Amino acid sequence: MKRSMTAIAAIVAGLVLAMPAHAQDADAGKKVFKKCASCHKVGEGAKNGVGPMLNGIFGRVAGTVDGFKYGKSIVEAGEAGLVWDDEQVALYITDPKGYMKDYLKADKVKVKMTYKLKKEQERLDVIAYLRQYSPEATN
Repeated sequence: MKRSMTAIAAIVAGLVLAMPAHAQDADAGKKVFKKCASCHKVGEGAKNGVGPMLNGIFGRVAGTVDGFKYGKSIVEAGEAGLVWDDEQVALYITDPKGYMKDYLKADKVKVKMTYKLKKEQERLDVIAYLRQYSPEATN
């Protein structure tokens, strides 16, 4: 039986919130990020590529990196109030299109990101890695 994104969101949110801080490994996340690096850049001198650069992602309104041309749906989500935090990033990278459909309550959405990071530990580790580049974020 196919689970709804809302059910998946509740599960992921519970797992993210329940995981102790030591369960996230930024060094392991750096290795996992290599899967993302063909589209996204992070760190000193990071620039937009196929995907937006990810410096300062936590606490940022979705679809707002200067100079990056986003798909319509992610811009709409940002205008509707989507701000990236640990939970939202975890949900998005699990299934970008499914997440946007659920967030926007739409049958059809357009997202550029098609890659899905399926393993929970990899998602947690990538979030820990990206957090190093969002020092002003509070969550």
